[in-house]
Amino acid sequence: MNQPADDLRIHEAPATLRALAVDRLRGAIIAGRFQGGDRLVERALCDQLGVSRSVVREVIRTLEAEGLVETLPRAGPVVARLDWHQAAQIYAIRRLLEAEAAADCALLANAAVKDRLRAALAALDKAFAEATPQALYAATTAFYEVIFQAAGHEIAWEIVQRLNGRISRLRAMTLATTNRRTSGPAHMARIAAAICANDPVAAAKAVRDHLKEAAEIARQLLQTA
Repeated sequence: MNQPADDLRIHEAPATLRALAVDRLRGAIIAGRFQGGDRLVERALCDQLGVSRSVVREVIRTLEAEGLVETLPRAGPVVARLDWHQAAQIYAIRRLLEAEAAADCALLANAAVKDRLRAALAALDKAFAEATPQALYAATTAFYEVIFQAAGHEIAWEIVQRLNGRISRLRAMTLATTNRRTSGPAHMARIAAAICANDPVAAAKAVRDHLKEAAEIARQLLQTA
């Protein structure tokens, strides 16, 4: 099992301990520091995160609900494996929900929405430059939240949030490759530009183009793993 470095240890106030521990372990899984099938041993995680066993158990339950962890008979909690069958379904759901949300956001976007979207895009560019899993996870979530909320797609956003851990894991995997025709930030910029131009057709197409390329890279990686 890949062992997380000491920077996973938490020193902040106990009031936010559980949330911090979830963020740290989620980030480690997304970044590939824990691989699919790795056992999550409570005692080791207590030492690595610097938290109690009860907190570790809560963290594991949270990440299990996100689809990043699964509990196997006799093995206990392990990092969920990624396969193309699951990934293909996630990309299909994203294409449906994100393309429609982007189109409706483009139709409805006023000056305030456009300002929020530009700010979210700037934060996303910074997170891509920093290349830290936690920052990238937070920035991409914030970017899409602006789009879904401005489009009035609150229920669809709830569905996407439940998939966010697995989406971010796939995103980290595809971004690490060198065979992308268009960079992740460039795709996001195209989506934002179409919305700011109030062009629903271009916004939906930008989403579909982005996800088509990402899905093909994921397919190549997962089917040859």
